[in-house]
Amino acid sequence: MNIKIISKYLITFFTESGIPDDYAKILKSLIFLLVIFIIAYISNFITKKILISIISRIIKKSKNIYDDVFLDKKVFNNLSHIVPALVIYELVPYALSLQYTNLINAVTFLYIIVIVLIVVNKALDALHSVYLKLPISKNTDIKGYVQVIKILFFAFGAVLTISIILDKSPGAVLTGLGAMTAILLLIFKDTLLGFVASIQLSSHKMLKVGDWITVPSKKADGDVIEINLNTVKVQNFDKTITTIPTYSLVSDSFKNWKGMRASGGRRIKRSVSIDIGSIKFCTQEMIDRFEKIELISDYIKNKKTELAACNINANNKKTPSPNIRQITNIGTFRIYLQEYLESLLTEKTENTNENVIYEGKFASGMTLLVRQLEPTDRGLPIQIYVFASTTVWTEYEKIQSDLFDHILAVIPEFDLKVFQNPTGNDLEKAMSKINFTKNQ
Repeated sequence: MNIKIISKYLITFFTESGIPDDYAKILKSLIFLLVIFIIAYISNFITKKILISIISRIIKKSKNIYDDVFLDKKVFNNLSHIVPALVIYELVPYALSLQYTNLINAVTFLYIIVIVLIVVNKALDALHSVYLKLPISKNTDIKGYVQVIKILFFAFGAVLTISIILDKSPGAVLTGLGAMTAILLLIFKDTLLGFVASIQLSSHKMLKVGDWITVPSKKADGDVIEINLNTVKVQNFDKTITTIPTYSLVSDSFKNWKGMRASGGRRIKRSVSIDIGSIKFCTQEMIDRFEKIELISDYIKNKKTELAACNINANNKKTPSPNIRQITNIGTFRIYLQEYLESLLTEKTENTNENVIYEGKFASGMTLLVRQLEPTDRGLPIQIYVFASTTVWTEYEKIQSDLFDHILAVIPEFDLKVFQNPTGNDLEKAMSKINFTKNQ
């Protein structure tokens, strides 16, 4: 039956019942509105309870794990809200005059725009979650790009909303907004800078979630837990969280430790200061003692042969000891440390998740160095430069501590002393000796 015929029939019925013509039209409109809202409710019920339920069952039964993300993000549930709005938008003109129809249609269209934006937001979140499940996500983070797409959609929705409220075309609204470009650039300055920075960080693979970074200017030292358009969140090792503007990671310098983690070895670079007063030429007794140390036994034997050949003429002339080549305790100690570190080197055994795995304390194939630094008023620094065979912090510290425990304990074996500033104990002993001397 034609809706216009039904409309005329209702007006005629109300008029013949003694209701004035104007009130008859109002009653007719109210009945039509009631029917429209009932149809909208039924369509909403059918969409949510039947169609969405069927879609949910199909998705849950499917072996594809990616479509479950769209269900968890409630993309389809939000999409179902558009159906009753479309019903109202299409049927309201039959119930009301043009003036009221335009008003309700405008409100309905605004509602549809809001629902579409919510659905787009949820769908982009779902797509991002799907992307995070892919292997490529470990190398490139796209959260910044997703946020830019959201901003563009919401900006477009805002233009449509303003055009509907002002009853202007979207083009006219954009023309008006063009005059506000400078203000908009000022308002969205951080967003624009963050967008450009996120593109640079992603395209050059400078940063990704899970990387350990150090940003001295922001006092950040820890793992990246989130990268978005405006900020990068870093969870420091003390469990605090530092929020850094994305663009500052491009404008300022920062250190990314992912290369160290991927190599499987972490550098140990530490010095121990030797008291210069304890450095001397080795006596025969010292040489005999050093020769019994397994790590440097061959070195001492070879050195004795080499020096004997080199000094044979000098010995015949009974040259004073400073004029001939001799073994020093500091040089022997340095060779001992070199041999000790090399004895603990291990080859890499496997490659897991792009990280090299070692079995022993120090990683082979990386720089290993024992050297003297420039003497200072605090003694002669002997620097150890080697790579521990792990990047795990606790294991690394244990290896480093074990190494220097051994070094500090073995130094006296070479008749050397560790430099140490005088303590209260030392001063007390010195004063006691002075007093003892005076008393005598």
